[in-house]
Amino acid sequence: MPVPVQFSKTTAILLAALTLAGCANDMEFDERGGFKIARSACPAAAIATYTGDITLFDPPAERRADAIDVTASIANLRSSCNEGGAQVQVTANFDVHARRATAGPARSVTLPVYATVLRAGTQIESKQVGQVVINFADGELRGTVPASATALVSRTAATLPPEILQRINRKRKSGDADAALDPMNEPAVREAVNKANFELLVGFQLSESQLAYNAAR
Repeated sequence: MPVPVQFSKTTAILLAALTLAGCANDMEFDERGGFKIARSACPAAAIATYTGDITLFDPPAERRADAIDVTASIANLRSSCNEGGAQVQVTANFDVHARRATAGPARSVTLPVYATVLRAGTQIESKQVGQVVINFADGELRGTVPASATALVSRTAATLPPEILQRINRKRKSGDADAALDPMNEPAVREAVNKANFELLVGFQLSESQLAYNAAR
């Protein structure tokens, strides 16, 4: 069974790590002269840049390759969503794969992980911080554990206002002055679409030195 990440709200997060994966296009051209919105209120799920891996050293202050004790990475991220109520519930399931440098007696290693809900690409709505425990069997170098994180997003906040939908979907006739204009070029429309976009990002809760190590690799 996946290990749930325990929630603790905070705004302390390394924004430099939150480079988002590209989102799928949420509009399709309507052959009748407008655009059709094909977006969902469900947040997309992604692994935040620079925080999908963690390296533990022995001793901890060392950064030499021969001092690496344990390495781990987040993989197989998949999400599910329930958007049937006033709160949209999104769950991210993922695996944590770890490898220790030396096979030895059975051992457990606790790794810090987080999940955060980001709005409009930069605004932190909530953050969950928790732990996963990797169990290495006697003589084994590798260990894996499944984990999950669940977050809630207001359906109202994730839904485009009717007036914005109307401006996007307005039919345009050939010859009109604005027939070829993309409604996303309008600042008000672009801002509304950005504000309605949410993402659930997961990663390891890294120290500043661990983040710098990942970024420099």
